[in-house]
Amino acid sequence: MATIVDETAFVLGPAVDKFEKAFATFIGTKHCVTVNSGTAALHLALLGLGIAPGDEIITVPSSFFATAEAISLAGARPVFVDVERDTLNMDVSKLERAITPRTRAIVPVHLFGQSADLTPIQAIADAHKLVVVEDACQAHGATYGTKRVGSIGRAGCFSFYPGKNLGAFGEGGAVTTDDDALAASIRRLRDHGSPEKYLHSVVGFNARLEGIQGAVLGVKLPYLEGWNAKRRSHAARYRELLKGVDVELMAERSYGTPVYHLFVARSPKRDAIFKVFADRGIARAIHYPKPIHLQEAYAGLGLGVGSFPVAEAAANEILSLPLYPELTSDQQQQVVDALATALR
Repeated sequence: MATIVDETAFVLGPAVDKFEKAFATFIGTKHCVTVNSGTAALHLALLGLGIAPGDEIITVPSSFFATAEAISLAGARPVFVDVERDTLNMDVSKLERAITPRTRAIVPVHLFGQSADLTPIQAIADAHKLVVVEDACQAHGATYGTKRVGSIGRAGCFSFYPGKNLGAFGEGGAVTTDDDALAASIRRLRDHGSPEKYLHSVVGFNARLEGIQGAVLGVKLPYLEGWNAKRRSHAARYRELLKGVDVELMAERSYGTPVYHLFVARSPKRDAIFKVFADRGIARAIHYPKPIHLQEAYAGLGLGVGSFPVAEAAANEILSLPLYPELTSDQQQQVVDALATALR
């Protein structure tokens, strides 16, 4: 940190360059281009791929709003595919029917830290000459087969928001890719369309990562695998403790290794559970309480209630249980006891 201050390397600079190289190596790609948020990562990745007004991009309604927002910012139209009940990741069996002559890309979301099923998604994309852009904003270090997510599609997009498995001391994001031209395009777009200082080849954005955030992320990255291992251990203990408790848990797919950004359960008695949690001082959250297609911002798409019934039903029942590397066994037991009390 002192070096950044002494050298006034507050925007981009050596600490950011060092982190980009380290994160690219961690993910397993040639390039990592940092930006100032996960939203910017998705947005600039799509622009770098040539997405333009009139194009359609397929994604899911069960995600943070930014997944669809980035598609709209690129001038394209988000097209949604419903999700699997037991993971809330893209239901691949419904993907192909959403493709039209205007479709240009598929953005699967690795929700809650578990990979979507990328092999059939990529096969469908290849058959229709589409690109796959992974929304890996919740899945730092998760794997699909032998590869880390973010290294399988044409690009992977990450968020370093402070609450993420790898979080900065503020906002941050990155695009990982093996595509030299795409990496160069995103580097220009993040810096006012400038390949070199005061020369601007395109109209771009101010989406550069701060030097201090690069330094923080560089210090934290070596700890990420250990933190993820603790999250998986806590998730396994929750599964054991919750046997016999009448809640449904998200399934863990055998095709990869999740990193449990969130541990999500579902129950039609969510309000009763939250009341007991509140009474006992236990954190409570819903990720996410309203599917994207039902948000006011997307009313113009004309997708009302009933359009994506699996996503809509989940939004009425899901709750995120406390989970972070420092969580103790006693705290987990308190959560489980509160759940059991609420459901009795």
